[in-house]
Amino acid sequence: MFDIGFLELLVLGIVGLLVLGPERLPKAARTVGLWVGKIKRTVSSMQREINSQLEAEELRQKLKEQQAKLDESLSKAKRDVESIADPAPTPGQGDAKRPTSAEGGGEAPPPASARLDDALADARTAGSEPTPSDDDKDAASR
Repeated sequence: MFDIGFLELLVLGIVGLLVLGPERLPKAARTVGLWVGKIKRTVSSMQREINSQLEAEELRQKLKEQQAKLDESLSKAKRDVESIADPAPTPGQGDAKRPTSAEGGGEAPPPASARLDDALADARTAGSEPTPSDDDKDAASR
C-alpha cells in the first residue's frame, strides 16, 4: 500500500522516541497498531461487500438471460406444436376440403386446440391406474 522502507521506519522510530520519550512510545505504538488494524479490517469488509454485490448482480444478469432463452424456446415449442396440430390451409384452398354438417359430410372436425387438449388428457390418464366404474363395482358385488 505505502512504499515505506526500513530507513523510513527507523527515522520515524527515532523521531517518536525523541518526541514521546521512552515511557510513552510503546503505548503510542500499540495505539497506532490497533488503529491500523481497524482500518485494514474495515477496508477488507468493504471490499468483500462490494465483491458480493458484484457477484449477485452478475448472477441476476445470467438468470435474466437464461429466463429469456427459456421463454424463447418455450414459445418456439408452442408454435411448433400448434403448427403440427392445426396445419394452415394452403392458399386457394380455404376451407373447401373441410366438410361441414350442411354438406352432409357429417360433423365438422373439432378445432386443433380441442384435439390437443384431448390428447393431453388421454396421455395423463394413460400413466395412472384405471379407476373402477360404478358398473364394475356392482358386478363385483354380485
